[in-house]
Amino acid sequence: MTTIAVTLNGRSRSHAVEPRETLAGFLRDGCNLTGTHLGCEHGACGACTVLLDGAPVRSCIVLAVAADGRSVESIEGLRDDPIMVLLRTAFHEAHALQCGFCTPGMLITARDILRRHRLPDEALIRRELAGQICRCTGYVGIVEAIRRAGAELAAAQPA
Repeated sequence: MTTIAVTLNGRSRSHAVEPRETLAGFLRDGCNLTGTHLGCEHGACGACTVLLDGAPVRSCIVLAVAADGRSVESIEGLRDDPIMVLLRTAFHEAHALQCGFCTPGMLITARDILRRHRLPDEALIRRELAGQICRCTGYVGIVEAIRRAGAELAAAQPA
């Protein structure tokens, strides 16, 4: 066992982990943060996306020991984030979710898109979502929700 110290959703936390334990396993099993979903466990579907030092990562292929000394934000830690609030509303209004399995990773990725691109168009959003798999929606509502949230965010923050 190895003890890691992370800033998890804004709070310091130390925890013993096995050297082979993934960040997703640490979050789900060690911290009881079950909003991080495990789909493929190969980094291909994006359901397990979290923020590591502010950048989206696939927590199923990042070892927990690699997060030692770093900041980790899961979907639970972004509850009051202003961009996430806009996105949750837009996802609801655009019917951008069905089963909800991909939604936490999709929202974290959508937030990253809006942080990097002021007014993303459909083509850019679809390109940025290429690593996120949703088996239910067909992406039309998801793309529309991100576009709407981006437009609202841009209107609230003039250039």
